[in-house]
Amino acid sequence: MADERHAPATGDAPARRRGQGELEAQVLAVLQQAPGPASAGWVQERLDGDLAYTTVMTILSRLHAKNAVSRTRSGRSYLWQASADAAGLAALRMRRMLDGEADRDAVLASFVSALLPHDEELLRALLDAASTGPETSAGPQTSADPAATDRES
Repeated sequence: MADERHAPATGDAPARRRGQGELEAQVLAVLQQAPGPASAGWVQERLDGDLAYTTVMTILSRLHAKNAVSRTRSGRSYLWQASADAAGLAALRMRRMLDGEADRDAVLASFVSALLPHDEELLRALLDAASTGPETSAGPQTSADPAATDRES
C-alpha cells in the first residue's frame, strides 16, 4: 500500500524539500533588506511562498537562539533585526557541528584535506590575518520605523 502522505495532491508535483538552513537563510536575507527592525508579520509577507506565521516565528526564534538575530519588545510583540549575515549563519552551523564531534582534530584534518586549492589558500590567508590581529568591521545598523504588521504575543 502506498504512503498517501507523500503522494502529490491532484496531479501537482511533489513539494520540494528545503535544504538544511534554507529557510533560516531566507528569513535572514529578508531581515537584512528591512529598513530597520521588523515584525514577524512583515517578514512573512516578504517571503516567497505561503509559510505559516507560526513557521516564521519558529525560524525567528531559532535564529535568535543562535544569536543571528536580535529582538526587542514592542507592545506584546517583538521586532526582529539581523545581527549576522548568511555567511555568519553558515559559519555558526559549521562551528556547532564541530563542537558536537568527539575528535575535533580528526574532523578539522579531514575538512582541510578536502579543500580545493583556492579554498586552502584563502583559509591560510584568513588564518594569517587572524593571527596578526582582529579585523574591525562593524556592519551598518540602520534605524527606521518598524513594520507594524504583526500579531505576535
